[in-house]
Amino acid sequence: MTISIDRPQTGIAVQKLGGRIGARIDGVTLGAGLGDETVAAIRAALLEHKVVFFRGQQHLDDEGHIAFAEQLGSLTTAHPTVNTGSARVFTLTANKGMAANSWHTDVTFVDRIPAISILRGVVIPEYGGTTNWANTVTAYDALPPALRALVDNLWAVHTNDYDYAAQAENGVAIEQQDKLFTRSDFVSTKFETEHPVVRVHPETGERSLVLGHFVKRFVGFNQKESAILFNLLQDRVTKLENTIRWTWQQGDVAMWDNRATQHYAVADFDTQPREVRRITVAGDVPVSIDGRRSNPITGDAGTFSDVAALVS
Repeated sequence: MTISIDRPQTGIAVQKLGGRIGARIDGVTLGAGLGDETVAAIRAALLEHKVVFFRGQQHLDDEGHIAFAEQLGSLTTAHPTVNTGSARVFTLTANKGMAANSWHTDVTFVDRIPAISILRGVVIPEYGGTTNWANTVTAYDALPPALRALVDNLWAVHTNDYDYAAQAENGVAIEQQDKLFTRSDFVSTKFETEHPVVRVHPETGERSLVLGHFVKRFVGFNQKESAILFNLLQDRVTKLENTIRWTWQQGDVAMWDNRATQHYAVADFDTQPREVRRITVAGDVPVSIDGRRSNPITGDAGTFSDVAALVS
């Protein structure tokens, strides 16, 4: 059952952008020392709208980005396997071959999936380079009863060490994605985790689908069956009515609830440079509707993230 979300009264303005997902927050300068009421209002907007956007944050540097994020909870390291030069800030630079053009939830191959991702636009191309988000809560809510009965008891294996392109014909079929990093970097430590396909949100009580391109297979299904089932479910997550598309401007910040969304960075900006920087707030270990926690099979994510209590 969904719990109510408190909405503190502050000077910030929240403008809804889509029927199922997305809002813009105005009237706040991100950084340190925002005050408890302002932080609570931002969190409430995030829980309701799943992804929120801030314009005009050109003043924000890595230090200010970190300071803002720390008011929402303890932080993870930049990435479990890839080093882009900072302990906390994960830099994705398109002119170095990085583009995450497939639907995913951040870092689902570990047991402690980050709670919140905060992405800052640093270098924005003149055209293209938009990002899409999808609401995995409303995707679950819209499932027909027979399909919901299946996924309520379904588990999936997520991993960072999986040749998605090679498996597209007989495995979990997804689009060929541009290489984010060298494969040796990304799989320098192998992670594999069993997650419930339906998790209970720790703050709202909502149920959401845990899918995306790190899914290797479903427990109890072979690779061919997993591919069919994955596409059936994933297509429901990414229905256009269930998504929002953001056109970046210099100084924009996007913040999303990583427990209730997937996202897709569109690689349609040719050879233009594009740089965004991400910080992630530590999350919990997903819990199924019958109270079972995700099960790490391979890899210890303890150096990436604590399982931290959220800042309230």
